Amino acid sequence: MRRIFSQRPGRLVPLAYLVGWLTGTALLLLPAATTPGNHTGWWQASFTAMSALCITGLAVVDTATHWSPLGQVVILALVQLGGFGIMTLTSMLLFHVVRRVDHRTARLAQTETRSTITGIENIPRRILTMTMAAEGAIMVLLTGRFLCLGYELPSALWRGFFHAVSAFNNAGFALYSDNLVGFNADPFVMLPICVAIVAGGLGFPVYLELLERHRGHTSRRVPSVHLRLTVLGTLALLVAGYLTFVVFEWNNPDTLGGQSWSGKALGALGGSVFPRTAGFNSIDYAQASQPTLAINFGLMLIGGGSAGTAGGIKVTTVAVLLLAVSTEIAGEAKTVFGGRKISSALTRQALAVTTLATAVVFTAILVLASLENQPLHALTFEVISAFGTVGLSMNLTPLLRPGSWAVLMVLMFLGRVGPVTVATALALHSRPRRYEVPQEDPLVG
Repeated sequence: MRRIFSQRPGRLVPLAYLVGWLTGTALLLLPAATTPGNHTGWWQASFTAMSALCITGLAVVDTATHWSPLGQVVILALVQLGGFGIMTLTSMLLFHVVRRVDHRTARLAQTETRSTITGIENIPRRILTMTMAAEGAIMVLLTGRFLCLGYELPSALWRGFFHAVSAFNNAGFALYSDNLVGFNADPFVMLPICVAIVAGGLGFPVYLELLERHRGHTSRRVPSVHLRLTVLGTLALLVAGYLTFVVFEWNNPDTLGGQSWSGKALGALGGSVFPRTAGFNSIDYAQASQPTLAINFGLMLIGGGSAGTAGGIKVTTVAVLLLAVSTEIAGEAKTVFGGRKISSALTRQALAVTTLATAVVFTAILVLASLENQPLHALTFEVISAFGTVGLSMNLTPLLRPGSWAVLMVLMFLGRVGPVTVATALALHSRPRRYEVPQEDPLVG
């Protein structure tokens, strides 16, 4: 593993996902993976495999009725591998970048935290332990609720396990035809799933730092910039999403309007958590108001924390850009947060990731608009959902042509492996000029 990372670390992530996608497609094409009376073609199998492996949740067939128990096991295995794989590989890449880019900074970080940040061989074990603990706890809570709802023990265990894994990995696959719309007023289902989604989306580096602080392995008095930006950014997006649903959907009879007060509150909570790459449905988004859809565009594109199960361009990427903008407006020379300077190189990387993501999304919208005779806002919702590996849909995915499915598959793949690959490549291939050239600035604005 160390040899692979030392040679071409940025290529390992997409290669691993391509192998997993082909394997998952082959397994879903097995006749035993489909329920009697249904047929699975190559497009259905490949799209589902890509969606599961990229922990997106978009589906062209009904997961609850089309796939047999074997097919559902394959989907869940792909979700687990996708979530565990992206956390492991991304964390290893991030720590590898720290070690390769600036040895002095890495040594200083280890001196301050007394940690083993360069021991990448321990990362998979730690992530596996964290994943099993989180999913196990959520599974127990959900299984107990399903038992109370009248399910037999085997069915309750399976449903609890399936939705716990799907939630923690931010996948959004559910064993119900309406996803979780039927549970949007049930706190014993909604709250554990929301907690699992947020926990998985924070990212492994956050938990690693919290664990080291708990064990006293750090001498730092304040949390790192990464931890603070991730937590503060996550809270800000959750509040923004919740207020959006309260303002625009509270009295909408097609979404939350017909619910009780507690049902509306839980539905709004799900509406703030699910669009940030989780993909579960607490409402029918085809009936949502235009302002809600517009806010969800931003939530889906931003996503969650780095090296976690969430997708998107990441909370810290947007936070760094906002800090850079505020610094420029204030007329200051350096970007500072919490008494720490953020390098201009990192700001450029954040700008590059955001610009490339915007270009990919815009291009995909143009392609789908030329292929489909569907409303532009619905196609935009579909594109951003795929690129952000969210999985939400305005009931449009099954109605699209195979060519559009192919576009969405590419978007899911790029959205899952693209940001980390681009960021790694930019960090590892920074080459300063050996000479200076005259400065001349164009007019801006």
